[in-house]
Amino acid sequence: MFVKWIENKSDVINRQSVHKQRADCCDTGQTSVSLAEGEAVQRDRAMDSSEDTDGRSFVEVISEKYSPENFPYRRGPGMGVVVVPTTGLQGSPMKDRLNLPSVLVLNSCGINKAGDQAEIVAFCAHVMELDLSHNKLQDWHEISKIVSNIPNLEFLNLSSNPLAGIPLEPRCAEAFSSVRRLVLNNTQVSWDTVLLLTRETPELEELFLCLNEYSSVSASSVACPTLRLLHITDNSLQDWAEVRKFGSMFPGLDTLVMANNNLASIQDSKDILRRLFPNLRSINLHNSGLSQWEDIEKLNFFPKLEEVRLQGIPLLQAYTNAERRSLMIARLPSVSVLNGSVVTDSEREDAERFFIRYYIDYPEEELPYRYHSLVTKYGKLQPLAEIDLRPRFYAQVEVHFEEKVEQLNIRLDQTVAELKKQLTTVVQLSTNSMRLYYIDKGSAFGPEELKYNTRALHSYSIQDGDEILVVPKNK
Repeated sequence: MFVKWIENKSDVINRQSVHKQRADCCDTGQTSVSLAEGEAVQRDRAMDSSEDTDGRSFVEVISEKYSPENFPYRRGPGMGVVVVPTTGLQGSPMKDRLNLPSVLVLNSCGINKAGDQAEIVAFCAHVMELDLSHNKLQDWHEISKIVSNIPNLEFLNLSSNPLAGIPLEPRCAEAFSSVRRLVLNNTQVSWDTVLLLTRETPELEELFLCLNEYSSVSASSVACPTLRLLHITDNSLQDWAEVRKFGSMFPGLDTLVMANNNLASIQDSKDILRRLFPNLRSINLHNSGLSQWEDIEKLNFFPKLEEVRLQGIPLLQAYTNAERRSLMIARLPSVSVLNGSVVTDSEREDAERFFIRYYIDYPEEELPYRYHSLVTKYGKLQPLAEIDLRPRFYAQVEVHFEEKVEQLNIRLDQTVAELKKQLTTVVQLSTNSMRLYYIDKGSAFGPEELKYNTRALHSYSIQDGDEILVVPKNK
């Protein structure tokens, strides 16, 4: 079997490397070891392998998952994966033996070590994305052995590996130099580890640090100008002084996702916010602790901000959904996307007019600054007339019968037949002896006969002041 071929090949490599060994990127700096040291290393590794029965190596997992037996190169149309290296990248020299795609998903496979590095080099030269989430990796040495032997790796997901309190040495961090997108969610890696990784990844563009229980962060003396996206949701950041540090560490930051942090306020002035976040285009503050409109208005100080997400904050609890959106749109004139929905020109104008009317009766000292600029734009608008569009249930009408005129309050949900029954006590006629006509006093048309006994009165649009004419039937 193919796995057996790998085991045999590994034995040969191990025997050949006893006299001459190359330290990996996480060793202490030695480039070779003596024969005695080599034999000691071999014994230690053999002991570790025998003791570590609940974990598997990266090489073992890819060998099993992508071997010809389990993942055939061809088994009919559309079956299997054909490795096609990206143009300009050197392909894996042994890809005909192991059918690896350029995107490897190896989550929840029990991986806790790298395995034979020569095999990683042989099979993974073309790999560009690697998902190792939910494994058992708790040694940066082993992780760096994997990463350093995948030269074209751009995306790495290490989420939910037990890395809390595990130190990362600078020589290990150098292995991540080609990574552009790094996911460390729910790993509890220390902030010092994060800073070391950002220093050693000169092309890092996206960094995910969710669910890591950060309540504070330390600033770095070395900025990471390439980072565009920082996703740091579900942590415990409460003080804006901690968020401020992201600006100096990541001056090119385009998107900041901070949902589910209990951030209490935005404390910096206009000049500081403009200087620290000159390129910020999108911010997510869902479920933060913001409780003052002044904090929302400070978002205008980010010079390039155009997308904002602000749901679930204490400030908005007292308003209806329509009021929340209108009041925020009016306060954020440069924001074109709010809570995932595009703000159209007509919606903005409606929101700004609503804003003026909403605050029109407030005392001068309580009026927000934005109110005055909008009054300059639209004028001091009067409140909209309240129109009750609910259906009317009653109408006060004049009943005319011969020379008699009587005011009568009639239900509009009743039928013509029911109205006739009501009128029998007024005109002293039986229901079969009367004909009814409806006169709309606001219309130029003549009387309309109410001749359909089952028709409801509200369908005639009867209003207060209209007339009902009762005429005896001719015998």
